[in-house]
Amino acid sequence: MSHFKSVSSVWLACGTAAIALTAAQPAMAQDSEDTTTAATGEEKSIVVIGSRRTDRSATESASPVDVISSDELTASPAVNLLDTVRNLVPSFFVPQNTISDASTFVRAPSLRGLGADQILVMINGKRYNRSALVNVYTGADTALSFGSQGADIGNIPAIAIKNLQVLRDGATAQYGADALAGVLNYQIRDDEGVDLQGVYGKTYEGDGTSKIIAGNAGLKIGESGFINVSAEWFEQGQTSRGASRASAISLAATNPGVAASIPNLSRGLPVQIWGTSPSDGYKLFLNASLDVGNESQIYVTGNLSHSETNQSFNYRLSITQPGLVINNGSGTPATASPGRNGSFAPIFVTPCPTGNATCPAGGFVNTASAAFPLNNGTTFLFSSIYPGGFTPRFIGEVDQAYGTAGFKGETDSGFTYDLSATFGRNSLDLSMTDSLSASFGPASQTSFEFGKLIQSEQILNADFTYPVEAGFASPITFSGGAEYRKERYEKTVGDLQSYAAGPFASQTIYNQTAPGVYAPAGITATQSPAASGYGGVSPNFAGISTQTSYGFYVGAETDITDALTVGLAGRWEHYDTFGSVVVGKANALYRISDAFSLRATVGNGFHAPSPGQNNTQVVTTNFLGGNQVQTGTYPTTSAIAQFYGAGSLKPERSTNFGAGIVLKPADGLSLTVDGYIIDIKNRIGISQNYTVTAANIAALPALATVGLGGVVNYFTNGFDVSSKGIEAVANYRTDVMGGPLNLTLAYSYNNLKPKNIKLTTTGTQLVSLQQQYNIRNLAPQHRLNASANWRIGDFTTNLRANYYGKWSNALEYNLVAPVPGATTAPPSQIFGAKTLVDFDISYTFAEHFTLTLGANNLFDVYPDKIKASPVNPIYALSGALNDGQIYPRSGGPFGINGGFYYVRIAIDY
Repeated sequence: MSHFKSVSSVWLACGTAAIALTAAQPAMAQDSEDTTTAATGEEKSIVVIGSRRTDRSATESASPVDVISSDELTASPAVNLLDTVRNLVPSFFVPQNTISDASTFVRAPSLRGLGADQILVMINGKRYNRSALVNVYTGADTALSFGSQGADIGNIPAIAIKNLQVLRDGATAQYGADALAGVLNYQIRDDEGVDLQGVYGKTYEGDGTSKIIAGNAGLKIGESGFINVSAEWFEQGQTSRGASRASAISLAATNPGVAASIPNLSRGLPVQIWGTSPSDGYKLFLNASLDVGNESQIYVTGNLSHSETNQSFNYRLSITQPGLVINNGSGTPATASPGRNGSFAPIFVTPCPTGNATCPAGGFVNTASAAFPLNNGTTFLFSSIYPGGFTPRFIGEVDQAYGTAGFKGETDSGFTYDLSATFGRNSLDLSMTDSLSASFGPASQTSFEFGKLIQSEQILNADFTYPVEAGFASPITFSGGAEYRKERYEKTVGDLQSYAAGPFASQTIYNQTAPGVYAPAGITATQSPAASGYGGVSPNFAGISTQTSYGFYVGAETDITDALTVGLAGRWEHYDTFGSVVVGKANALYRISDAFSLRATVGNGFHAPSPGQNNTQVVTTNFLGGNQVQTGTYPTTSAIAQFYGAGSLKPERSTNFGAGIVLKPADGLSLTVDGYIIDIKNRIGISQNYTVTAANIAALPALATVGLGGVVNYFTNGFDVSSKGIEAVANYRTDVMGGPLNLTLAYSYNNLKPKNIKLTTTGTQLVSLQQQYNIRNLAPQHRLNASANWRIGDFTTNLRANYYGKWSNALEYNLVAPVPGATTAPPSQIFGAKTLVDFDISYTFAEHFTLTLGANNLFDVYPDKIKASPVNPIYALSGALNDGQIYPRSGGPFGINGGFYYVRIAIDY
């Protein structure tokens, strides 16, 4: 840590003098081109993110920018761009998310350790809308984005992308809220011709079959107009990397009569499936521009997509299985007795006789026993429906619609204008099969509709630039503009049984002591409310919430001398929900020589609470400390959240510093090294869990939705966070045996630290020690990507090595309870560093056809297996945890699927 601080201090000191003269690249250019210097082979991709100037490449930018080409993006066989970008940008992290509630359908990434809604996603320089999902899953899978509501780039087809420009720098002053960690700007293809691709692959295990059919067609119109259309269809098969629960194996052996009804076993699969969930869908993209006058165009971009994913949930055991042998890490074998799921407890269905004073309305009659032979009550058992237990299947359907239309141009004086309107809508329709709503007893449904989550946004933009000669080495490019944005978040009502507590949620039982005479039996039978596994949207939490904002920005950028580029940007925004904010940014690039430059940046930013974060309410079933409990997450405005001390959400505020060097010591060779410090105050997340007691329910009956023994958490500005790191990127382009060879080495170090943890009214920390630990340790601090691309004749080969440093997860594995009063997180299993290798070789024939054979994770590398501990014993029958896990549930930084091989055919005209 001390070494990092010293290096950062040197870089910041080097940049201080330049920053004092400076300031930030204001906004962005709307046009770009990709060119290559033939003599050196150096790629001169024009950077359009972070500047309105159209004469800057990645090595001439005052902020660190990665430019990822279309070839790199389409070379990946992944059906989701998240996985592609993860393999190309070391500071970009996204977990696999196996059984993670709705976070399996919309996975939340992070950049530089910061959350999904602290990354701004843009399409051709226009803001891409958020997804409808607010990530509230309480496992470690979403630790870096817990409580976030970011954009879902999985809706974008890779074949539609011209290039991806990743601005690894705070940019709120330029683009508005959310750009705290950086910006992903997808430039959409505008070329002509026809491009068709088909991909087929599967894992080394023989599952996870992936099929992709994609096409792109472009046509030039007039002098600079065009129309370009892309389409993709995909189908992703299921993978399974766990084992059947030992309890299910025992159940099949000891109760052969129910074996055939145990989920999945007859298909040779575990009763609950840890791996990639099966999905399918399509993605469409349109990009078009038409000349309407001298140097002016109207343009349109549009995106439509649909996907459906079917996820395995946790298995519910129907009969307790005693005496199973376990390894609890002590070295001495022990036994455990997994209990039946609470849904299989007897439900008393005989109500008290009408008008009987000793057995009041709302009570239920006990069954006959030796002590009370007059009891005439009967019971219902869900084993009559699911004799072998059940594994709910959670289904998510994502629909995305996005469109921008605009008018832009340039006058003879150099004045540019860009007027645009953007609309985005993302919906997530949630449902479940193979489940039950226990508190409704015999009337329970087995499938449920949970309602829809819908996020929509309307944006108006006006952007202008004007160059002014002022005697410097280049004109001062003044910029300014305005933005109006309205967000709308909607939740529709689910089925009654999906969220409600039925008549058997809490039962007071009576014994018949004499004919017509009853007495309390001293028994209160309970059943969990809502559907088993997830809770639908109730009328109390359904509805529409909105947030409107408008803002103005100004900026200026110039080359003061041939050696020094400086700039400034400032932005003012006003929100109808919390008021106004002002942010600014300054940066500079100083060229000491053609081979050596210094760059630095300083700024501040903000992330406004979204309507989704202010209004999300979800009840899920989770396993905490090995026990299955109902978990309710509530907005700060709800009575439940306020009962446990919640307050109104405030905006996150950030300050960021960066400094780096740019080296170009030889033709075709470049190296950039950048350090950064990002401090965020009032980070929006989710509080620790509060256990619901009988006294709590009596004081606030609404807590019955969660139920006795369940837990409650809520959105909060619970802590601050500091993200510090170093990023280095080296590129070398040369010729080998008459063919071009491109070598890239990209390294990222990130140290993420939560701090200033807020306290509740009772003096406890709002954010648990386990969450704090995972924020620090879930993503590896060290990442390195090394790649080589070589083309010789009709053959092209790609080789990439991805190194992932060690990481850890305190919420699940080897968790030891902290000493009372401890201020550090408990110890946890450390998962070791791994290196994965990807390789492919392509052959182009008949000029237009290319066949590719490849493998991702060529050597079939997996994360470390979970070790036995008192909290997580390994069962002898399964060789896995109680829930069948062998590998970490989040998949870690690269997933648990192992090696994947594929074939791709491409046709290009």
